[in-house]
Amino acid sequence: MTREVSDVQQFEDPDHWDSAARHYRETAHPFTALFAEAALARVTLTPQSHVLDVAAGTGALALAAARTGARVLATDFSPGMVGCIAAAGLPNVEARVMDGQALDLPDAHFDAVFSIFGVIMFPDWRKGLAEMRRVTRPGGHGVVATWQDRGAATFLLLGEVRQKLFPDRPGMAMPEAVQALSDPDDFARALVAAGYRNPRIDTVTHDYLLDVAALDAPDTLFGMSPDWTSLDDIEKAAVIAEVRARADGRPVLPISSTALIGVAER
Repeated sequence: MTREVSDVQQFEDPDHWDSAARHYRETAHPFTALFAEAALARVTLTPQSHVLDVAAGTGALALAAARTGARVLATDFSPGMVGCIAAAGLPNVEARVMDGQALDLPDAHFDAVFSIFGVIMFPDWRKGLAEMRRVTRPGGHGVVATWQDRGAATFLLLGEVRQKLFPDRPGMAMPEAVQALSDPDDFARALVAAGYRNPRIDTVTHDYLLDVAALDAPDTLFGMSPDWTSLDDIEKAAVIAEVRARADGRPVLPISSTALIGVAER
């Protein structure tokens, strides 16, 4: 088994996400929420809307959608992630453990079906898109967010630093869908192949604001990435030194991160 395959399989393991849930909520959730808000802005929701969030993580989209008054079902294959959403205690949000590649849900039930950096992690992401379309009602919308190229935030930073410090070392393999959907035309074709129509692909960029003080506990920042866990202590120290050098004395290091948001009709 190659190292690249094992990297990808790590993201396909619910135990990985269970153990990462608390750190994810603290570090990734506030950042992904920016893109969730951008996705929500592209669809009109009302208190009568039925919304599904597929591979919801700790609920950046689901919790934001709930503020519109819509009835929201958040699903994820990680019980730890689902537990974080349930802990919010919102009366119009239900959280359930579920495989997004085989949704245990009726056809044509939801007015809007979202997956914010979720379906792109699936082993069979095409099946994930098809399942999203299946449960979207006629006239409803599917909304998918994917990173471009080498990911975003700390993943992107680590990839860049590793390439500089260890140019002969292979980096983390991105999930197949991230590579397949990085081009807007390819992304649009994938949504049509899943059964959606009239796709629109928008580019959205936000800065991830890395608190330099958080480098004192780097496992919290970087521990979800194989680009970090595959390093020894000396190599990790070199990475931290390089990141501090990039910050150049500033308390916050901005990391420009770009996503594509695809919106399509059922």
